[in-house]
Formats: sequence, C-alpha cells, structure tokens
Amino acid sequence: MKKMFALALGILTAIGGFVDIGDLVTNAVVGSRFGLSLAWVVVLGVVGICVFTEMSGRVAAVSGRATFSLVRQRLGPRLGFVNLCGSVAVTALTYIAEIGGVALALELASSINAYLWIPVVGLLVWIVLWRVKFDIMENVFGLAGLALVVFGVSLWALKPDFASLATQALHPSVPATEGTPTYLYYAVALFGAAMTPYEVFFFSSGGIEEKWTAKDIPVMRSNVFVGFPLGGLISLAIAATSMLVLGSSGIDVESLGQVALPVVVALGKVGLIFALVGFFAATFGAACETGLSVGYSISQYFGWQWGKFVAPRRAARFHVVMLIATIMAVGVLLTTADPIKVTEYSVVFSAVALPLTYLPILVVANDTRYMGAHVNGRLANVLGSFYLVVILIASLAAIPLMVLTKAGQ
Repeated sequence: MKKMFALALGILTAIGGFVDIGDLVTNAVVGSRFGLSLAWVVVLGVVGICVFTEMSGRVAAVSGRATFSLVRQRLGPRLGFVNLCGSVAVTALTYIAEIGGVALALELASSINAYLWIPVVGLLVWIVLWRVKFDIMENVFGLAGLALVVFGVSLWALKPDFASLATQALHPSVPATEGTPTYLYYAVALFGAAMTPYEVFFFSSGGIEEKWTAKDIPVMRSNVFVGFPLGGLISLAIAATSMLVLGSSGIDVESLGQVALPVVVALGKVGLIFALVGFFAATFGAACETGLSVGYSISQYFGWQWGKFVAPRRAARFHVVMLIATIMAVGVLLTTADPIKVTEYSVVFSAVALPLTYLPILVVANDTRYMGAHVNGRLANVLGSFYLVVILIASLAAIPLMVLTKAGQ
C-alpha cells in the first residue's frame, strides 16, 4: 500500500511540476500565434525529457551517486567544468525567470506591482530551500500545481471543433501571417521549455535525497512515463485555449494575465482562482527546484556535502551557493528586467545548453562500471542518440534564429 501511495503521489507531483513559467508563457505565445501547428514540438519534447529523466533517475538509483560527481569523474575535471559552467548559467537564468514568475502570479492575485513582490518572493524561496523538508516541498507545490488542469477544463468548456484541432496538430504548417524563421524560432523555444536542464538535475538529485535503490526503478519509471506526458497535455491545453481566445482576437501574449484570460472567458472567476493557484504553485515549485539545482550542480562537482537530507550547518557551502543565486536573481529582476522577456530568453538559452546536459547522462548510463546490469538497453540508446542529434540541431539553430527573428518578433 505504501508503494502504491508513493507511485500515485509521484505521478501527481510530476504532472503538477512539469509546467513552469517557461511552459506557461511559451505555450500561450505559440498557441495565440501559431495555433496547434507546433503541437508536434511539445510531443517531441515530452518524449525527450522522459528518455533522459529516466536515464538520470536510473543512474541515481543504481550508482547512489549524483549526476555532476559522475560527470566530473567520467569526463574529467576540465571538460566537466565546461559542462558545469554552461549548465549552471542556464539554470541560474531559469531561476531568475521562475522568481519573476512567482512575483507576476502574486501581482495578478493582489494588484500590487510585481517588482514590490520580488524581494518578498526571494526571501520566501530561500526560507523554503533552507528549512522545509524535501518531500514536503516537492509534494505540496507539485500537487497544488495540478490546479493548472483548469486549462483542460476550459478547453472543454469553450466547445471547440476537436476534429479541427486534431487536424491542425497532425498536419502542421506555417501560418500565412508568420514567416518560416519565426516558426522555427518558436519550435526551438518550445523544445527548450519542455527539456529544461534543471528538471533532470532536480529529478536525479531528488532520487539521492529520497535514497532510491535499484528496487525503486519501476516506481521511478512510472512517475516519469505517466507524469510528464500528462503534464504535456496541460501544455497543449494552454496552447489550444490561447488559440481559441487570444489568437482569434489578435491578442499577443505579453503578460501572465493574458495567459489566464482564456480560463476567465471559459469559466469566470472560479476558473481564475484555480489558474492563480496553479500559476503560484507551478512557478514557486519550479523556483525551488531551480534554486536547488544550482546548489546541487556546483556542490556535486566540487565534492561538497549537499542536500536537504543533512542539516544546513553540515552542508554550509551548498546553502551559501543557493543564497548567492537567490540574491543574484532578485538583484537582476530589480533592475526592472521584464520577467516575461527573461522567461523567453531562458527557454532559448536552455536549448543552447542542452548538449552539455544530456550527452554526459547518455555516456554514464552506458558505463557498466557505474550501472552494472542496469546499463542502457538498445531502445534507450536509439532514442538517446536520436535526441542528441535533435538537441544538437536545436542548440546550433537557437542563437541564429533569435538574431534573425529579433527574438520572435
């Protein structure tokens, strides 16, 4: 019974934790401008994150060691350090975006300017990272994030022609009002949002925090292969409702309030309450995950004590790293940087850094010294190799497309 509860809770947490500020904004923007013609990218991204998250979780469960300690040992200190710098830079940028996203959600709920909320959010996130137990943090925000299912309910309430939606998703094309470079730019951004590196760091490090062993692999796989796809369905619902309400009215998504507008149109104030709860839970939970991921990555590489399973005084450097990252994130946002723009840039730069994240995972998952009988099978390697090619293409195309399209304008 305990295992069944862990399975159900893990699946619910994966669903609620999949959609962060990057997914909220990017899917809404894409839906309002391109309809469901980029739905294939969401599917591609969901399968990709499942493939590599399963690998990283299996590595953690079998080896009992964290990702970056294995990366340093397997790739060597120099190459491992390059990997660390790229991964941490993108995760820190995502951390900034998530804290900004929490502030925007609170602005929607209170009508108090988001910039006044930013220091408060930074302090609250730091307190949770410092004092709240790992399982409580993960489960509370993950489960509360399920309020985002309201987008699926809203899609049903809007009574669209589902056959037409399916046709659009299954026969993608560039809308007449958009150019091919812009279409490709948002394809890369959507892919980066789905495969954000911190998700893998957090998932595998969380496995160490929760003391996974090889016996926990079936539960881990169930969490991944059920939770993430259902989270992907929420992303598609956000895109579809944005197309129906915002796209049909010619509204460009420039604020988090516009992301919630389709829910208000479909369900009124009750729907808005659920959307606000989902926004807050998803962004606050993702802020905690990205903050932890910065601390995990640096501490694991340098061999420091880390994790919420030890007292803060025994992992002082781990907590100092997260404190510095939090202060930096708040400082950047208080320069009046637009959190929505930071979010858009974070998902594109995530695509740039994807090879640095996923190549080492594939290498370690094939190493019998660490994995024994649990090394990658043929299917995992075929999918992993295919996605490395896709990741490399997305990484090389991201910056040129950003420059060419002026960040999708």
